[in-house]
Order: sequence, then structure tokens, then C-alpha cells
Amino acid sequence: MEAVLLMPFLYFPEDKTLYIPAVASLLVCMFLCYLAFRWIRKKSAEQEKATHELEQRILAERNAKQPPSQ
Repeated sequence: MEAVLLMPFLYFPEDKTLYIPAVASLLVCMFLCYLAFRWIRKKSAEQEKATHELEQRILAERNAKQPPSQ
């Protein structure tokens, strides 16, 4: 019975052209989300590369400072 009371909050317009602004704003939002996703992946790849280079430099310095084992 409670589910029936929530039905007045649903609105399906008779004129389907009212959906056009909603679809347009959805597409704009999805495009902006896509751009943000691409930007985050690009920055992540740059940070991964910088971290890998730093790791290689630290390992090279550590190997250079260690005396040869016998």
C-alpha cells in the first residue's frame, strides 16, 4: 500500500519534447565525465612513469654504494 503512495512523484510528460533538455544535459555530463576520466588516466600514467624512473635511480644508487659481496 505504501508503494502506491509514492506514485504521484513520478512524472511522465505527454509531450515527449520535454525529454530533450534532459537528454542534452545527460550527454554533456557524460562527455565531461569522459574527459575527467581520460585526464585522470593520463596523469596516473605520468606519475607511474616518474615513480618507475625514481625507483630505478634509487636501485642504481643502492647498487653503486654496496661493496661487492664475496
